Amino acid sequence: MESARGCLLLLLSFAAVLPGCWQSPNAQYGAYPPASLTPPSSPPPMIIQRPLVVQNPWKPSVPSRDWRHIVIHHSASEGGSVESIDKAHKGRGWDGVGYHFVIGNGDGMGDGEIESTFRWRGQTHGAHAGNNEYNQHGIGICLIGNFDEEYPSPAQMAAVKRLVAVLKHEYGVPSDEVIAHRDVKATACPGKHFSIAEISQSVELPLVSLPVSGQYQVVGAWQTVGTLPGMTVERSLLR
Repeated sequence: MESARGCLLLLLSFAAVLPGCWQSPNAQYGAYPPASLTPPSSPPPMIIQRPLVVQNPWKPSVPSRDWRHIVIHHSASEGGSVESIDKAHKGRGWDGVGYHFVIGNGDGMGDGEIESTFRWRGQTHGAHAGNNEYNQHGIGICLIGNFDEEYPSPAQMAAVKRLVAVLKHEYGVPSDEVIAHRDVKATACPGKHFSIAEISQSVELPLVSLPVSGQYQVVGAWQTVGTLPGMTVERSLLR
């Protein structure tokens, strides 16, 4: 009898120390609210942004030529213009300025001014590379200045980046085909102070090319698109 009473007292002492062990399951979880079976709210509607359209202010009115390359030159002179280069090239017996575009430095043309030539407007071959492939299928761009002696101006660098970006996008010219004249002929052109890598790799336009219309946002060639390098300068003079 004493042994049974001792066991009972021992059990009661454990019950006093661990009261939760003797509660029913319902009592344990009664303080928590029941699980909600309400379905989540509908997700917000998907917003599709209007695609951006790259506006090419230099787009010719005649069918495009099969362009595969972009070749960068300097004039190797302190100043100059389309007219002065045209006169010099005609003096060599050519039919006119050999480049498709000329970019001024403030001496003869505006600093950073981009001017297309008759070769671009008529989509005819160039006379600039000294290499038939690059004359027939290469867009020749000449920056006024002698970049063996000085650096191109910031306005010129911004302008050539802007122009090359549009041409690459419009005609599918890859970055590794944006080259210096010295890459296709034994020459120093466009000079030791001109970084062709900065131009060839500077801009890729991840934009959708669609017909320009009122329902789409139009991005001019001089406007900033995201944080792309070389696209934050002011509008240049376009011809």
